[in-house]
Amino acid sequence: MRLRLFALLAVVATLLSGCGYNTFQTTDEQVKAAWSEVLNQYQRRADLVPNLVNTVKGYASHEQEVLTQVTEARARVGGIQATPELIANPQAFAQFQQAQAGLSSALSRLLVVAENYPNLKADGAFRDLQAQLEGTENRITVARNRYIKAVEGYNVAVRTFPNNLTAMIFGYEVKPNFTVENEKAISTAPTVNFGK
Repeated sequence: MRLRLFALLAVVATLLSGCGYNTFQTTDEQVKAAWSEVLNQYQRRADLVPNLVNTVKGYASHEQEVLTQVTEARARVGGIQATPELIANPQAFAQFQQAQAGLSSALSRLLVVAENYPNLKADGAFRDLQAQLEGTENRITVARNRYIKAVEGYNVAVRTFPNNLTAMIFGYEVKPNFTVENEKAISTAPTVNFGK
């Protein structure tokens, strides 16, 4: 009787060690940590926006439309509840990504407008904010890359055998990842015309 019990425990232990449950716990925590870093960097960018807008407003007050677009884009970003559950909801994740892309686009337009104002470009506060924004954009890129890699590891664990059986039992699903908004546009080669 003891021998059978010992054999049964050995079989159960062997099955549990290869089921992938611990892998899901580890990779899920890596995804959450990477996601937190993405949110931190996006928050850093959002915190820079009011100072940047106020600095530009002082020099280019008649560029109200661009300033309003930046402020509205920041408000849309702030209106999305960026919780850890967001990465489990593909629709909410897509909305978050769209709002961040809108803010990036509005900031780009603001910086293009700033090029038309030599006094603004020479302002030390504006240059500092522009450098901080550039550094933050680089940090966002690094954080997103780390998140993409963490999600890749998690999704591979969820989809491969025999882990996929454990994933089905415990309800682990593939997590959404960042996508390129204009994938079709960037896959088309640009037309270069040097003129004659």
